[in-house]
Amino acid sequence: MKQIDTKPEIVYQIAMSQPESHLFEVTLQVSSWESEFLDLKMPVWTPGSYLVREYSKHLQNLVAFSHKNENLIINKLSKNYWRIDTKNINEVTVKYQIFAHELSVRTNHLDSTHGYFNPAALCFYIVGKQNYPYQIKINPPHSDWQISTPLVSVDGTFIAEDFDTLVDSPFEIGKHQIYEFQVLGKKHQLAVWGTGNIEPQKLIKDIEKLIEVEAKIFGGLPYDRYLFILHLAATGGGGLEHKYSCTLNYPRFGFRDRDKYNRFLQLVAHEFFHLWNVKRIRPIALEKFDYEQENYTPSLWFSEGTTSYYDLIIPHRAGIYDTNNLLENLSKEITKYLGTPGRLVQPVSESSFDAWIKLYRQDANSANSQISYYLKGELVSFLLDLLIRNKWDNERSLDDVMLQMWEQFGKSETGFTPNQLQQIIENVASIELKDFFAKYIDGTQELPFNEYLAPFGLHLIADPDPSIPYLGITVKTENNREIIKYVAANSPAQQVGIDPGDELLAINNFKVTSEQLTDRLKDFSAGDKINVFVFHQDELRSYWVTLDAPRPSRYQVVLKEDADILQKRNLARWLGTNRSKP
Repeated sequence: MKQIDTKPEIVYQIAMSQPESHLFEVTLQVSSWESEFLDLKMPVWTPGSYLVREYSKHLQNLVAFSHKNENLIINKLSKNYWRIDTKNINEVTVKYQIFAHELSVRTNHLDSTHGYFNPAALCFYIVGKQNYPYQIKINPPHSDWQISTPLVSVDGTFIAEDFDTLVDSPFEIGKHQIYEFQVLGKKHQLAVWGTGNIEPQKLIKDIEKLIEVEAKIFGGLPYDRYLFILHLAATGGGGLEHKYSCTLNYPRFGFRDRDKYNRFLQLVAHEFFHLWNVKRIRPIALEKFDYEQENYTPSLWFSEGTTSYYDLIIPHRAGIYDTNNLLENLSKEITKYLGTPGRLVQPVSESSFDAWIKLYRQDANSANSQISYYLKGELVSFLLDLLIRNKWDNERSLDDVMLQMWEQFGKSETGFTPNQLQQIIENVASIELKDFFAKYIDGTQELPFNEYLAPFGLHLIADPDPSIPYLGITVKTENNREIIKYVAANSPAQQVGIDPGDELLAINNFKVTSEQLTDRLKDFSAGDKINVFVFHQDELRSYWVTLDAPRPSRYQVVLKEDADILQKRNLARWLGTNRSKP
C-alpha cells in the first residue's frame, strides 16, 4: 500500500512586545509532521544583495517543544543549520529572537516607531519543504500599528505559496503613512516611514510617469498590486527589488533639492525596472536560489548594469528631467569610470562573478584592481543601445533586447545563460558581437565612447585642471588626522612607496590637510619634486615625489558644434524628445 505524504502546516507568528529592545520574537509552529528530525536552516543572503551576510548571527534564545510542552533536543550542525529531534512528535513549536538594529533594505530594523523585516533575515526554511506554503501572522505591539507587505492576507494571516515567495515579501509594521494610487488599471501603494520634506502627491505623480514608461518597454505590468516601501532616515540611500514590491531608503531631507530629488527618482526607476530584469529575467544561476551559499553568475553586468542604464534614461523619457540633466548624469558616470584604474584590470564579467567577495568588501586597493558591474555594465549597455540604434536607424534599440528577454525568459522565469543573452543582443542588432563581448565584457579594453557617440552628434571631452599636477592620493580627515585612504596604481605617490593608511603631515616642511592639498599642489608644476612627510605605522618618513602631468578631473558628453542633420536626428530619436537642446 502506497504511503500518503501528509502535507505539514507551517505557520510563523512574529511578535515585537518590546520594540525598544530591537528583538523580534519569532514562533514557528509545524503541524502534521511525520519525520524523526525537523531540519531548519536560515539563509545566509537575500536575493538582490550579493553578499553572504550571515543572518543567523542575530539569532538568540532558540528553543523547541512538543504539543505536550516537552522540550525537544536541538543540535546545531553548522552556522545556519539546526536539527530538532522529533521522533514520535507531529506538532512542533520553535521559538527564538532576532536582534534587529540595522536600518537597511536587506536586513531588519525594530524600534519604538516601527518594525521592518526581510524574511530571509528572520525566518528559517524547513529543509525539503521549501516548496510548501508558509503562513505569517503578525502581532504588533500597539493597536494603531498597521501592516504593509505584498503578501495577501486571509483572515489576518499572510500566505506565501512557498519559501521563495516569503523571502521576496518584506514587511513594514508601524504607524507609517499609506498612499494608494492606480496606474494602467493596477493598484499601487506607497508606504512611508519617517518624516522629512517629501511631498507625497508630487512624488506619486512622478512615480506614475516612471511606471508608465517602463510598462511600455515590456508591454504592460505583470502584477495586480505593487508596494513601494520608503524609509526616511538621517543618512543612507539604497533599494532592494522584489517581484511585487521594493524597499527604498533615502535621506529624509533629500526631496527639495532638485538634484537629490532626481537621484531618488532614479533609484525608484532602478528598483522598479528590476521587477522585470532580475526578478523575472534571471541568469540561470539565479533561476533557483541556493540560500546557503554564493550563487555565482557572470551576468550581473546585465541584471544590474543594464538596469542602471535604464534608471538614467527612464526619468528623461518620463519628462522628469531634461536633456541637459541626462547628459550631465551620463558625464558623471563616465568620469567615475575613467577615474577607476581597476577598469583596466578586471573584466565586467569577472566583476559580476566576484560580486560576493569584492564589490561589497572594498579595501585600499579596490579602485586599482576592480570595476563595478553596475558602473561598467551601465556604460556597456549604453554603447550597445547606440550600436543597435545606429545600425537600424533607431528602428531597433536596447528596448527590443529587453522585450525579447522578457518574452523568452522572463514570462516563464526560465534562467538565461551568458551565451543566450549574447545571442539575443546579436539577433536584435543583426550583427555578430563576438569581438565586442571579448573586448568590453570579458576583456578590459578601453570603451570607445567617441566611436559610438559620433553618429549621434555627441563627443566626449576631457576637462583637466591644468593648475593641479598629479600626485595620486586621496586624503580624508579622521579624528584630526589626515589619513591617506587611497594611492592610485602607478601614480607618483605609489612609485616612491607612499601607502594607504599613512598619515599625511606636510609638503616641503609645511603642514597640509585634506582640504588644503589641492590648493597646495597648485603651487607646483608637472616635473617638480616635492618632499612629502608622513607617519608610516607611527614612523616619520619623507619621500621626494616627482609630480606628473595633470589628469582629467571631469569628462563631459557634449554636442558637436559641426553635427549634421542626420546626427541631430539620431540624437533626437535616442532621446525620444526635443524638450531641451544639450
